[in-house]
Amino acid sequence: MKKQIILCAGLCAAMAFTSCKSGDSAYKQAYMKAKQQEEQQQQQQPAQEEPVVVAPVETKPANDTQVVDNTDNVNVRQENVTLISGNGLKAFSVVVGSFSLQANAEGLQQQLRNAGYDAQIVRNTQGGTFRVVATTFDTKGEAAASRNELQGKYQGAWLLYNK
Repeated sequence: MKKQIILCAGLCAAMAFTSCKSGDSAYKQAYMKAKQQEEQQQQQQPAQEEPVVVAPVETKPANDTQVVDNTDNVNVRQENVTLISGNGLKAFSVVVGSFSLQANAEGLQQQLRNAGYDAQIVRNTQGGTFRVVATTFDTKGEAAASRNELQGKYQGAWLLYNK
């Protein structure tokens, strides 16, 4: 009885796989029909090419550019700081280093003084970190210009406004 069931199941499976097979001719016929429809559409619509419009190149002399002073968009941090070492801060300062140890700040201060800067050390009253100030100015514009100059040597230079 088991042999008959297995034989019957195998025969049904064989018939199922062979009877559902689609021929290559059906695919070919559908492809040819789609190709003919495409050709008919192309013949019915005349080719309309739009002209390409190219704007003429305008040349300007190199001295015709304008330099815009963008000091109003310069980011400035406001912190309460106390002077640890130096001559005193003005309203805007350029900070080139922040340290948790005062000895590290003093080392950078000495490097800056050797390079000709009037470097100072201040301490952030809230965070307790020591900030090394390379230059200090009364105006934001002067401080921003100095910061841009110092960023070549000290990548993380930023502006501090003493509250």
